[in-house]
Amino acid sequence: MRTAVIRSQERTVDGHTGTGTEGEDLRDPADPRAVAPRDARELSRQFFRRLAELEEGTREYQYARNTLIEMNMSLVRFAAGRFRGRGGDMDDVVQTGMIGLIKAIDRFELSREVEFTSFALPYIVGEIKRFFRDTTWAVHVPRRLQELRVELAKAREELSSRLDREPTVAELATLMNISEQQVVEGQIAANGYNSSSLDAALTGDGPEHGEAVLADFIGVEEERLALVEDFHALAPLMAELSDRDREILHMRFVEEITQAEIGERLGCSQMHVSRLIKRIIARLRAGMLGELGCA
Repeated sequence: MRTAVIRSQERTVDGHTGTGTEGEDLRDPADPRAVAPRDARELSRQFFRRLAELEEGTREYQYARNTLIEMNMSLVRFAAGRFRGRGGDMDDVVQTGMIGLIKAIDRFELSREVEFTSFALPYIVGEIKRFFRDTTWAVHVPRRLQELRVELAKAREELSSRLDREPTVAELATLMNISEQQVVEGQIAANGYNSSSLDAALTGDGPEHGEAVLADFIGVEEERLALVEDFHALAPLMAELSDRDREILHMRFVEEITQAEIGERLGCSQMHVSRLIKRIIARLRAGMLGELGCA
């Protein structure tokens, strides 16, 4: 999809000579992509000047715009090179950067009195960063934590070279002027950048061990999942109890008061309260076993 968009934007008008609205010829480079960056700056000014005079949608306007795109592709390659170590297909990175270049060309005005390269690079880099943020993280995390991961990596590299060892959380927090909790949060978030399949094959230490999968080593039985099922089964049974029975359970298991104190509140003996609690629990247990098909 991105490639198709870029190619359509780069397509030049076949046979066009580069003539302006008043018959003035633009300095038409034989191959815009081969123009040196230093020459591209001066030529870009000329084409931007002409672009401001042409009517949008005309063949002349499209020619000037496409020539500007091709002449400044070296900017995209330069910006993309800064992301070479992040993984991902570099062709996709360059194509994404081209979107930023096109946006910059469409929004640039000579009256800004800044070099086009200075104006365009933030657009190009911004598009590439957005590409990595949206497509390379295995688990989506907030942008704040994505940026914190990058800063943490820089701080860790600096301290590791300075201390000749792995820095502690406290040292990272001091260097970055943030709290230790934020450092830990960033480290946890960094785990979401890459992922491995639970079915990924792992080879044993020797032929006798054979082959295993990642799930065999990291899978654990989560006991709390059973509690969730129990809560769902218990909720309708609790709703069927009388107000008095629910009050007794609340006093005993939520407020955690003794059976004798419950008896004083209800005006009965501790022995009677004990019998009531046993009866209520037996009813709930029977109901839950029935719900689970164990009755």
